[in-house]
Amino acid sequence: MGTETFSFIVDGVEVAASSGQTLLEACDAAGVYIPRLCHHPDLPPSGTCRVCTCKVNGRNVAACVTPAAARMVVENETPALTADRRALIEMLFVEGNHPCPYCVASGDCELQALGYRLGMTAPTQPYQWPGLKIDATHPDIYLDRDRCILCARCIEASRMQDGKTVFGFEGRGIAMRLSLDGDGKLGDSQMAAVDKAAHVCPVACIVIKRDSYRVPNGERRFDKTPIGSEIEARRGHPRR
Repeated sequence: MGTETFSFIVDGVEVAASSGQTLLEACDAAGVYIPRLCHHPDLPPSGTCRVCTCKVNGRNVAACVTPAAARMVVENETPALTADRRALIEMLFVEGNHPCPYCVASGDCELQALGYRLGMTAPTQPYQWPGLKIDATHPDIYLDRDRCILCARCIEASRMQDGKTVFGFEGRGIAMRLSLDGDGKLGDSQMAAVDKAAHVCPVACIVIKRDSYRVPNGERRFDKTPIGSEIEARRGHPRR
């Protein structure tokens, strides 16, 4: 059987898709940007962060794990969805410590870039100040759990692409934390700087030592163009 092609509507725009694509993948190919945070194109979708939540035929769904289907009607950029996404981003900011002005990931951080894109000027919720310790026991990588947003990218990359089990989660709810194999120190784990898991973090939780400012501030991915611009450029509507 050949690949089935069909179309559906996103915010009044017809989008072409093919069988096997998720809603997020079909919209990416068509140049329609849906905000996302846990999703990474090289990893299987997990639906963890819910930032990509859209309304499909009136119901909220995570676009990264929802199969594209013919004739569905999708709402993506609405005031209500933008407010919900902004609230999610705000909660991630206040549940960790994210000092953007001097963070090594500033300008290259997906959380920061989404905050800008969604119009977050300052969090409205109280800061939690978790105060977790930095793990610098590895010769080439350090781990700052204060910046972790529990996206699970490193877990998936370690298991699916590196063939290891370096990362996992422990605890539940607000107490959930990123855990490590072995005795819990990065330096005693199987982690290597060349691992995929070391290069998929959307923030500055996993950082390669001696490489933080190879690209200086002002010249990083999101310093000049907003997050999602490369996707929107596919249909000639890049955001500036």
